[in-house]
Amino acid sequence: MVMRNSPLPRMSRRGRVTVGVLVGVFILFTLLGWGIDAYTDYLWFDEVEKTTVFSSVLLTKVTLFLVIGALMTLVVAGNLYLAYRLRPLLRPHSAEQATLERYRMILAPRLGTWIAVVSLIIGFFAGLSAQARWSDWMLFRNGGSFGVEDPQFKVDVSFYIFEYPLLRYLLGVGFTAVVLSVLGSLAVHYIFGGVRLQGVGDRMTTAARAHLTSLVAAFVLLKAVAYVLDRRALLLEQHVSPGLYGAGYTDVNALLPAKEILAYISVVVAIAIIVFSNAVMRNLVWPGVSLALLAISAVAIGGIYPLAVQNFQVKPSLFDKEQEYIQRSIDSTRDAFGLANTEVSQYRVSSGSPTAALASDTSAQNVRLIDPQLVSQAFTQSQQSRGFYDFGEKLDVDRYTIDGKTQDYVVGAREINDDKLTAQQRNWLNRHTVYTHGYGLVAAPANQVCGTGLPYFVSGFLGAEARTGNNCSASTDLIKADQPRIYYGEQSTEYVIVGQTDPNKKVEFDRPQEQNTDASELYTYEGKGGVEIGSFFRRAVFAIKNTESNFLLSDAVNDNSRLMYIRNPRDRVEKVAPFLTIDGDPYPAVVNGKITWILDGYTTAQTYPYAQKINLATETRDELTGQGSFALARDDVNYMRNSVKATVDAYDGTVTLYEFDEQDPVLKAWNKAFGGDLVVPKAQIPAELAAHFRYPADLFKVQRNLLTKFHVTDPRTFFSGDDFWQVPNAPDAPQTGVKQPPFYLNVKLPEQQETRFQLTAGVTPANRENMSALISASYVDGQPKIEVLELPDDTAVPGPVQVHQRMVNNYNISQQLALLTRGGQASVLYGNLISLPLGNDILYVEPVYVKSSQAGAAPLLQKVLMSYGDGGTYVVLEDNLTEGLKALVELGKTAGTPNTGNNTENPGTTPTTPTAPPGTVSPELTQAAAEVDKAIEDLRAAQVAGDFVKQGEALKALDDAMTRFQNAQKTAAGTPASAAPSAPVSPAPSAGG
Repeated sequence: MVMRNSPLPRMSRRGRVTVGVLVGVFILFTLLGWGIDAYTDYLWFDEVEKTTVFSSVLLTKVTLFLVIGALMTLVVAGNLYLAYRLRPLLRPHSAEQATLERYRMILAPRLGTWIAVVSLIIGFFAGLSAQARWSDWMLFRNGGSFGVEDPQFKVDVSFYIFEYPLLRYLLGVGFTAVVLSVLGSLAVHYIFGGVRLQGVGDRMTTAARAHLTSLVAAFVLLKAVAYVLDRRALLLEQHVSPGLYGAGYTDVNALLPAKEILAYISVVVAIAIIVFSNAVMRNLVWPGVSLALLAISAVAIGGIYPLAVQNFQVKPSLFDKEQEYIQRSIDSTRDAFGLANTEVSQYRVSSGSPTAALASDTSAQNVRLIDPQLVSQAFTQSQQSRGFYDFGEKLDVDRYTIDGKTQDYVVGAREINDDKLTAQQRNWLNRHTVYTHGYGLVAAPANQVCGTGLPYFVSGFLGAEARTGNNCSASTDLIKADQPRIYYGEQSTEYVIVGQTDPNKKVEFDRPQEQNTDASELYTYEGKGGVEIGSFFRRAVFAIKNTESNFLLSDAVNDNSRLMYIRNPRDRVEKVAPFLTIDGDPYPAVVNGKITWILDGYTTAQTYPYAQKINLATETRDELTGQGSFALARDDVNYMRNSVKATVDAYDGTVTLYEFDEQDPVLKAWNKAFGGDLVVPKAQIPAELAAHFRYPADLFKVQRNLLTKFHVTDPRTFFSGDDFWQVPNAPDAPQTGVKQPPFYLNVKLPEQQETRFQLTAGVTPANRENMSALISASYVDGQPKIEVLELPDDTAVPGPVQVHQRMVNNYNISQQLALLTRGGQASVLYGNLISLPLGNDILYVEPVYVKSSQAGAAPLLQKVLMSYGDGGTYVVLEDNLTEGLKALVELGKTAGTPNTGNNTENPGTTPTTPTAPPGTVSPELTQAAAEVDKAIEDLRAAQVAGDFVKQGEALKALDDAMTRFQNAQKTAAGTPASAAPSAPVSPAPSAGG
């Protein structure tokens, strides 16, 4: 007797209950977590009055999840059920069928349940995948016309931006559904006898054959659709030589017709599969032959033929064949990235000596000296009386009009850095209810310092009047903010709870008291920011979300409490406008008496035909990335527009999106998708706010990098590549490979009619260091404008790296820089090297900071390196900009005088003839050396005492003493070593700036 295999043992009732409870708890907590996240998100959007964004995105995601999930479930379930219904009623006896019987006994009684579970799981994951396509669907529904046709098919670009991504996704869903249906149906047919591997006769029943071949035919038909879309995709891929995007000669003349032929062949093969396998021959031989022919055709027509055209027609005369397509790529790239209207001018450099006009040039006097990256620590130490205040790693540059004069200022928001709170201050109550906000926008003129090397502060004082002393600040606040408190800022990483029921009860630290800096003034928030959490239900919700019982237990939470979360301006704008890419450098400004964060938002796309594709993270990375500037995501894009200027109120967190590019179809589509009023029209931008708009840095970096190649508009020159440029490395650290960032300047460049606040950057020839061009970007009448000053090819003008090396290696200047190190007690840091075209040459300005070796010491601006004319060989090192310009003019006057000194780097200077015989020590030299020694001792004493102000005074005194010592040296030849300062001098190390 043959024993029959028994089915799998049944689970006990207790086991089923346990599993059911565990599954239920898992589902409950999953749904609870999702529900709490969704609810708190809604409350946040309600706070900023942007619930349309929340509801539209959520509804779109849910709809896509349900529709795609349901379609996938129905297709898979339908085919699985059909395969079961088409099972043979009688199966031949065989060992194979006997083995399969156990599985049939398990599946058959609950087949509907098995099919439903499997199909629902597949549909669930398909729905999850579909949710991520919410942006494609919204653009598909709301996209309009670009008014620009692609150069090959003459189709509006909107098809590629708004329709193509979704069509490609839906095609992928179709392929997935058919493949899963084929695999699932084949498994069911096999288990229930429709498909056999053993036994006599046909291996497949007629019904099973008809079902499976129909699915294969459907797959081939989808392949035909894919070939049609592939024709359009050729315009989006990298095909054009040399390294450009779009369809090249081979694609247009070989691949495009090949894919069209393959599409027709696919349709014929699909029909042949159905007809030959079910109506004519009723076997799988001819369907197999048809599929084989399709595969051979794909290889021959879609692979071998284009390869032959490329090798035998295109490569022998590459430029002649690709010329038209190179031009297409150049034009499309310039259009896609806003470079089409770039103005190019020739700037003739005469390489002469500095003239008297240089000292009085307004642009030269406006050059920014203060480096926002290096001066942050000086801001922090000078403009705080509590250790937890911080201005961030890098400050920002903006411009203000004070007393009728407009100039650029270095600005920073004084915020509380939660990481700098002491251990005692870091308990829950202090972190979330006491240290809730920063105070004041601190500003300093960008080209002015006080005697100690500190910035000259004009705003953001903690009291009614400045208290820094030593003439390092204005007597009153010149950029006054009526509401100086900062509840929303770049350092706002923690949630805070504000608001009191008792108006007399104040617990929030506001600022130190004016009369007693050891005491504190307290404050109670009075704005509309934050989510109301007075009810028990909301407290419980946020207690669960933050896993913090104090929401329910602490007396700090009352009926009037408001919870502020997602307080970083960049995070707030990204949440309100998830379709925007936000610039990495938000900046604060005082607008109508309020501190307002201003952010630039970009609309981007990946499917602009023939446009060059770039990686945002790579193209925007430079010396400042990650040091006060956020790194952008690693997104590949080939279309970019600065379409939005966003603002975040630092006090109440209000987020406003202003339309800036009125012609951008992508922004119009998104605005329509969210009800038509998400973005405020450009005409409604307040004039006071528009006055602080600046050309965005990340967009400029992308455009600058593209212009290194795409300034060339002639296809032949582009093909040869002999006129390409490159972005220079950081001048003081070229070996690191990090790029020199662009700089904001308030100047008038050649060919400009007025002073503008603009971004500027120099570029050099590919693989060389001399200057090729200067690129600037600014706003003129509210519209972006990019200008390029090209230097002549026949003149070798030094670039930033070369100029820096020439300046610091100058014989006299290198000695002075070495003296600034105070015998190893300090280090020299170089600030931003500005390249400014003036007159007939380029003025280079590089601030020199000195940083004491004492822990926590701030870099102080001590000197200014300047170079101008005759290939950058006229070099000076002076205390300030005015003296530097005058010194350059004096060098220009002595140009041509024979050089008898050791200054091999500066032939335009003539040393003074010695007046004292060798071995004689003049009284002036002895006195100067003694003063240097005393200044060094004073500096060391100030460092030991930790007196920051006295350190600055000592540094200034030492500089004056060194200047007198050097002047005395010029009149005393053969100075003995005993007359030199007693402190040792070592070379100055270079630091990034």
